[in-house]
Amino acid sequence: MLKAIGSSATIHYQLPPEALIRQTLDKGAGALSSSGALCISTGSFTGRSPQDKFIVQDALTADTIDWNGFNQPIDADSFRRLKNEMVHYLSNRAEVWVRDVYACAHQHYRVPIRIINEHPPDNLFCYNMFIRPDATDLPSFEPQWHIIQAPGFKADPAVHHTRSGHFVVISFTHRTILIGGTAYTGEIKKSVFTVLNYILPQAHGVLSMHCSANVGAAGDVALFFGLSGTGKTTLSADPFRRLIGDDEHGWTANSVFNVEGGCYAKVIDLCKEKEPAIADAIKEGALVENTTFFPGTADIDFASKTITENTRASYPLHYIANALIPSVSDIPKHILFLTCDAYGVLPPVSRLTTAQAMYQFISGYTAKIAGTETGITAPKATFSACFGAPFLPLHPAVYTKLLGERLSVHKPKVWLVNTGWTGGRYGTGQRMLLKDTRAIVNAILNGELDHVSYAVNNVFGWRIPLTCPGIDSHLLDPRNTWKDKDAYDQTANELALRFHNNFEQYTDRVTAEIAHASPKVFA
Repeated sequence: MLKAIGSSATIHYQLPPEALIRQTLDKGAGALSSSGALCISTGSFTGRSPQDKFIVQDALTADTIDWNGFNQPIDADSFRRLKNEMVHYLSNRAEVWVRDVYACAHQHYRVPIRIINEHPPDNLFCYNMFIRPDATDLPSFEPQWHIIQAPGFKADPAVHHTRSGHFVVISFTHRTILIGGTAYTGEIKKSVFTVLNYILPQAHGVLSMHCSANVGAAGDVALFFGLSGTGKTTLSADPFRRLIGDDEHGWTANSVFNVEGGCYAKVIDLCKEKEPAIADAIKEGALVENTTFFPGTADIDFASKTITENTRASYPLHYIANALIPSVSDIPKHILFLTCDAYGVLPPVSRLTTAQAMYQFISGYTAKIAGTETGITAPKATFSACFGAPFLPLHPAVYTKLLGERLSVHKPKVWLVNTGWTGGRYGTGQRMLLKDTRAIVNAILNGELDHVSYAVNNVFGWRIPLTCPGIDSHLLDPRNTWKDKDAYDQTANELALRFHNNFEQYTDRVTAEIAHASPKVFA
């Protein structure tokens, strides 16, 4: 593949960040911020387009993939045609950029990947986001997977059987990912995560997870599950705990490991006072996408939503001062499901039983945050299985079963933390304050919620603490925050019914104990 491209194009292999930044600036494709970060535009796509992701349906995948709205089939001939045309397209470019990287920090599960990019800033993204091989690794580097990413190449739906000109196509048989028609770099990392969500559970019995993770001085690991924008990156960046990773991890029989080598933080409204670790990482070598400067300056206006609400920054993991490298640690002591409740009826913190944890995990209730996907302009209540449905090639029951096995053996404490709305649904209430959520997370991790009294929520059945250090106890029962109590009851019942309706698709794949952990619906 590389030989075919390199027959006429100049191949830039494994360039350091400073060279990629210089090339981007020379091409007029970016600008430096006052902090030294490279700022670029990803064009018309500033978020993922899940409806344009396809998996090749063949003998390997026909009976293993959970074919659904996120896992759409495409035939092998269309894949081959796309691949051949993309290779031909890149061979006619003056330059291409190639990078060899690893996924998975744990040596036993490491996956070597070769990435071919059309543009230098995308190659910088790959340098930041994946695990960088040592120079001694490169002479014998043998990629198991290839990624071809060419934003300038557009598919013809009539010929290639895609939905539109932009696409992500994954072939597990050919171990190749094709990305075209979109310059949004998040498609690169999430397509790799999709691949790992197929490989790790089936080949190794590893639970792959859409979560951040950190570890305290005593070795106590915490996992933070949630969709983009719910607080995974922000809440795991704790000055008193070491960061394992901010987005994607694997849980083995005796360890948790990061699958990436960097962070891809949502930085809209970034404030150094509230998020100092992330703000300090926006420096030379970091890549900031889809932002604007204050007029007449090179200072990033993180509050600007002129381009998108999904402004992102990628940077290597070691840019976080207290990052754990290699990013491998012990099994978790605490699991936090971060749920952005757009209905405004969930408590800010709840303690879950094992059955409730598995019910909530496979349900994955939360809200999609504006900008993270094409077409999402405001928080939208959704059920995203395992808090990562767009990236799950297998049936959610596979991941839920693995979680149940881990919970049974290791018995971590499981919590549901609402980072969404209170006092009313989106548009009426207000979003939970970051300082309050941080206080709740600190109380969980410090063991302070082990010594308080609890009440059981009559709709959702979870245990709610009656007090929490640093939090007005009035806020802990969400019904207290609504002026109209009848409206709260009606809205909570509405959400409970949505839980029931969503869960019907899983009733034949889970135990009765899990099914009985559903919320109560009142007639």
